[in-house]
Amino acid sequence: MPAVPDDVYSGVAGKNVLDRFRLDGKTALVTGGGQGIGRAFAHALGEAGAKVAVVDLDRDRAESVADELADKGVDCLACQADVADPAAIEGFVGEVVKEFGWLDIAVNNAGVNLNSAAEETTMEEWDMVHNLNIRGVFLACQQEARVMFARGYGKIVNTASMASLIVPHPQKQVSYNVSKGAVVTLTRTLAAEWADRGIRVNCMSPGIIRTALIDESEALAPLVKEWVSAIPAGRIGEVTDLQGAIVYLASEASDYMTGHNLVIEGGQTLW
Repeated sequence: MPAVPDDVYSGVAGKNVLDRFRLDGKTALVTGGGQGIGRAFAHALGEAGAKVAVVDLDRDRAESVADELADKGVDCLACQADVADPAAIEGFVGEVVKEFGWLDIAVNNAGVNLNSAAEETTMEEWDMVHNLNIRGVFLACQQEARVMFARGYGKIVNTASMASLIVPHPQKQVSYNVSKGAVVTLTRTLAAEWADRGIRVNCMSPGIIRTALIDESEALAPLVKEWVSAIPAGRIGEVTDLQGAIVYLASEASDYMTGHNLVIEGGQTLW
């Protein structure tokens, strides 16, 4: 035994490194949790020990994922909400606190992408994308942080995109690209303002991830081969490729990380 045992030897607060990734006793919410990446996030957080609220615009989808979690023994809640609506945001955060007693982890994942050339993008499309992807994320962060401040601790994780770093192609998606760049700047700003109040704010930027949007779209299917040719890892990502990262960002293992944009894209932004 070392002459002076330290945290490396004994573990931080007596916990070994894997225990520091556990979320037992924590409460979490995931917006856009009814499908795709959000569903994978909800399962990962639940498997790590958290109570999970699945928030989605479609109540049936939210309840379906909540049922999946309940089958695993996860204490869960399904919430229907339009994350572009300030009143709905206040409503689901309040519902989570009422059900679970507190909120420790908030994953703001809900978003939308509409493809159109820049010169053809309408203000209706621009406003719809930005109202959900950035305005909604900001309002959700505000409401979630107000709950977390009282305890002086919380984890907020926003879903951005590799489109915050590069312009994905050949698809044209100016509204989406700009909104996701804004999510990264919002994350960094909130992280700086709230760090001394115990709130850690980070974001994750996935690359091309296989979801129903790709699998069920005849228009996108021909693009998969072109996308893969631009990815050093040689494949598009799966939602399960993101699960370890969300647990890390939600756990005490990442307590010293804030304002970071965690990029997971198989190396696509390297070229």
